[in-house]
Amino acid sequence: MAETHVLFVEDDDVIREATQLALERDGFAVTAMPDGLSGLESFRRRRPDIALLDVMLPGMDGVSLCRRIRDESTVPVIMLSARADSIDVVLGLEAGADDYVTKPFDGAVLVARIRAVLRRFGHAGGPAGGVGGEGNRAGQDQGGVLVFGDLEIDTDGMEVRRGGAPVGLTPTEMRLLLEFSSAPGSVLSRDKLLERVWDYGWGGDTRVVDVHVQRLRTKIGQDRIETVRGFGYKLKG
Repeated sequence: MAETHVLFVEDDDVIREATQLALERDGFAVTAMPDGLSGLESFRRRRPDIALLDVMLPGMDGVSLCRRIRDESTVPVIMLSARADSIDVVLGLEAGADDYVTKPFDGAVLVARIRAVLRRFGHAGGPAGGVGGEGNRAGQDQGGVLVFGDLEIDTDGMEVRRGGAPVGLTPTEMRLLLEFSSAPGSVLSRDKLLERVWDYGWGGDTRVVDVHVQRLRTKIGQDRIETVRGFGYKLKG
């Protein structure tokens, strides 16, 4: 089986070298770059399986690099931020990142988050928590298409259309939409979505959910997913 290729972009020499060694010990193939421009060049030259991007990078910052990667690919992206409360975290998620890890980080935690994201992407077309099974029948026709107004979700082909036009979703956004569509009208808490979509077995930052819901709304309709204040979100049936 081929090694998982990680693109790691970090300007701090010590962090870059130590993290590269740690990831390689866990069986990953790592390409490490010191700045955003060389990171983008490396991404285009050899498409990685996942990208780890520091937020603060010389030449091209991590948020801009994430945006450039997302313009060209749905490869999963994890942002690395020195501050958990930094606005850079939200900016990175809005740019298309799938998750983030706060520095300084434990190597085992980083590896666990990488593997969780890769599992999510590797099985984007399969069940995710409550997705699938008998609970997936509401609104579904015999062709395996869920219909909510002008929104059509092909659960077999993993395709989404709005008003007949295709909607481009990342695997994380697709899994989030499938989770909502498995129980239309039911409120799903942020913690439950973190567990089912992001594969968090521990408490995570609910901003990850909020930003992805915001991104999903821009693609399927702002009023399609309703905020239930104090409880979570629900897909309007």
